[in-house]
Amino acid sequence: MTKLLDLTGKVAFITGAGQGVGRQIGIFMAEHGAKTVIINDIVAERAELVASEISSIGAQGIAAPADITVWDNVKKLADDAKRDFGGVDILVNNAGNAGTETPGALVAREAFLETNPKDWEKWIGINYYSPMFTCRAFGPHMKEKRYGRIINIISDAGRVGEPFTLVVYSGAKAGTAGFTRGLAKEMGRYHVTANCVALGATNTPAVSILVDAAREDPEFAKKALSNYVIKRFGEPSDPAALVLFLASDAASWITGQTFPVNGGYSMTM
Repeated sequence: MTKLLDLTGKVAFITGAGQGVGRQIGIFMAEHGAKTVIINDIVAERAELVASEISSIGAQGIAAPADITVWDNVKKLADDAKRDFGGVDILVNNAGNAGTETPGALVAREAFLETNPKDWEKWIGINYYSPMFTCRAFGPHMKEKRYGRIINIISDAGRVGEPFTLVVYSGAKAGTAGFTRGLAKEMGRYHVTANCVALGATNTPAVSILVDAAREDPEFAKKALSNYVIKRFGEPSDPAALVLFLASDAASWITGQTFPVNGGYSMTM
């Protein structure tokens, strides 16, 4: 009997996968039969460590360290994948936050009106331009094969809007959602789907300050989770499970959608 979430023979490329959600996505894909999982991260040591984990599961794990806010870097990654594997079947744009910023960047409290255009570049580069770069670079290979799964990881900030530092972040993530809908309409005729997964506060390095504080202070935890129906922070396995589904043939008739994985932080029809 065919397994519903079988990725046997598939080649996946995951950005920002040296830790957190991206790492868990790679592990799930390897566990469900993916032939090759290419792990991108701007930190080479992280990419190599996760690639080794992937290989220990039985898939081929490949580290592909690069700054994906630079078009030439992304083009080379796509060219290498085309040369070595004939392109990729699954593209997951998971890289986000403020790119190379230190953990905790998402909880900074600098008001938008106190920023300048130079400050916005780090948010727009990784959260908006990099998904466009990878889709433009890897998309033609999917078109040629007439098969592909594109999953862009965004944030509930892009759906509801968040203040302070997250104003620009919210706009970049919302932009990626709109871009994904347009791309879905363009690529559907080639049997390529494109969807978004929108995260609430998830236990990754970007929000580690909040998670650690909540563990130590029940009152802080109560306040931090007051808008969540399910009273806990998300874990990387929560969105990774949905990404696995969207990457599989079980989701072949789903495209152009945004799926929140957010503990009920926001709701929609």
